[in-house]
Amino acid sequence: MKNIVVVGSQWGDEGKGKIVDWLSEQADVVIRFQGGHNAGHTLVIDGKTFKLRLLPSGIVRKDKISIIGNGVVVDPWALLEEIKEIKDKGIDVTVDNFIISESANLILPFHKEMDEIREDSAGKSKIGTTRRGIGPAYEDKAGRRSIRLMDLRSELNLDQRLESVLLHHNAIRKGLGKKLFQKEQLKKDLLKIAPELLKFSQPVWMKIDQFKKKNKKILFEGAQGILLDVDHGTYPFVTSSNTVASNAATGTGCGPDSINYVLGITKAYTTRVGEGPFPTELNDEIGELLGTKGKEFGTVTSRKRRCGWFDGVLVRQTIKVSGINGIALTKLDVLDELEEIKMCIQYELNGKKIDYLPASVEDQFKIKPIFKSFKGWKKNTNGIKNIDELPQEAKDYIYAIEDFVGTKICSVSTSPERDDTILIENPFKI
Repeated sequence: MKNIVVVGSQWGDEGKGKIVDWLSEQADVVIRFQGGHNAGHTLVIDGKTFKLRLLPSGIVRKDKISIIGNGVVVDPWALLEEIKEIKDKGIDVTVDNFIISESANLILPFHKEMDEIREDSAGKSKIGTTRRGIGPAYEDKAGRRSIRLMDLRSELNLDQRLESVLLHHNAIRKGLGKKLFQKEQLKKDLLKIAPELLKFSQPVWMKIDQFKKKNKKILFEGAQGILLDVDHGTYPFVTSSNTVASNAATGTGCGPDSINYVLGITKAYTTRVGEGPFPTELNDEIGELLGTKGKEFGTVTSRKRRCGWFDGVLVRQTIKVSGINGIALTKLDVLDELEEIKMCIQYELNGKKIDYLPASVEDQFKIKPIFKSFKGWKKNTNGIKNIDELPQEAKDYIYAIEDFVGTKICSVSTSPERDDTILIENPFKI
């Protein structure tokens, strides 16, 4: 048995969907362990595109069990809409292949509204959230006033829980001069969809224990990237959950001994959505080229991503923080047209050289990247499946990344198609 955690080693959007889809073919169970419908995965299978937001990537494969863990915050209406969308494309979603943790916390309409109110009033201090209510939902979870999936089983219990959470939210809304949120209509709306959701509800921690006893291969699927981790990312320009690999255990209900291997998905350059520091950002024609050729637009929001050179300092740091054992390098082919390619190998802060990202956001905005240059290969690598077929300059770049970050590169992706991958080492077979 080998259980693998897949995490993004940068600011998200590293191409996890394709890699998770490829790995899910070998897994028995695929579990989402954090985030919400703010982070999306795009899968391209047999020419058909699937854009998943909450559903685990394994849902598109037959004979796989897909699970939403307790660490995920779930917008119930968004989930039901996504299930309908994927069913319309011929994918079965049943109680036999899909499970939601009974402990999953729900995103409700007032969470989304609070997200929008805060962003609109923050001015230059805005975080750049997706405005989908993720942060406010996690706040209610930490504040012990959240509505969980299990709360939909009892109208009396749901009424009491809504009373508690709205007492908090309406006090804030009143202070901001916003209309108070009414409980009765929301309760009615939730009870209406409750049967559709509760039929998928199970104690996930118990299911994982059963899977382990049967030697099932489990794939833990993270959303976003480590640099958006609420503890280890570029705070406060982060998400509201822990995106590091260790949260796979907490966000599903199993011990850390259930994790055998951590795979870090890493883009051959760097991108970021929303606000926040970005040391290697390119506000020039090269940045535009990377964005255009790499189709750097958000799966969920369609927001344009900021683009820059590969930041080796950051990736080396996230590897240590998340215990990454191997890297899946993606989007190498996006660099094909460049005469010169750069990689950040150090920072300068206040005239001194440092080799890590400082925790202070003030310092993060001030640091200047120090680059190492590589000769571009100026040849088409799209679709190559054997590393020996890559131009020497491309191999030099790959090996330089591997050497600098100190972690084995297991695979190299050369197009969005799942089969266009150079496999160096299979994490399930190590």
